[in-house]
Amino acid sequence: MDLRYPIGKFQAPEAFSQEQIQSYIQTIEQAPSLYEAAVSGLSEEQLNTAYRPEGWTVRQVIHHVPDSHMNAYIRFHWTLTEDHPTIKAYNEADWAELPYLKEVPIEVSLNLLKSVHARWVILLKSLSTKDLERTYVHPEYGKVFKLNTVLALYAWHCKHHLAHITSLKERMGW
Repeated sequence: MDLRYPIGKFQAPEAFSQEQIQSYIQTIEQAPSLYEAAVSGLSEEQLNTAYRPEGWTVRQVIHHVPDSHMNAYIRFHWTLTEDHPTIKAYNEADWAELPYLKEVPIEVSLNLLKSVHARWVILLKSLSTKDLERTYVHPEYGKVFKLNTVLALYAWHCKHHLAHITSLKERMGW
């Protein structure tokens, strides 16, 4: 198994059915409780264990997910309120290495994830097919993204990082 991509790399669908869209939204809706369950009872030592050699620790993953998803939530807002915006990129690796995060209890980030996802899911459920066709430009890639593809990407992202934690627990026998 590729420890970096335990569920495989993201593959954008070519078309989107209503069932797929609902499934992606459901994944985002359920993610906070799945992350909470995945880290429940882990010791400080376990939280400070990298999920792969030279990878992030479980703690860093827990802090990264709400950071990433807050950015995604904001990107949805920009795209719904501006015509084809160029979004702001950020260096997720640098964010994950910010020293203060070692002092932030994981419960703070888990609660942040719950709050961001609660609002995001309400937003997502309100969107029409036409809304999900709206686009933004990612400046790092120079690529146009439709919101339906971004939704699929972040549903994958939820599962991707959750699998980092759960596969580490399985390998370590935790």
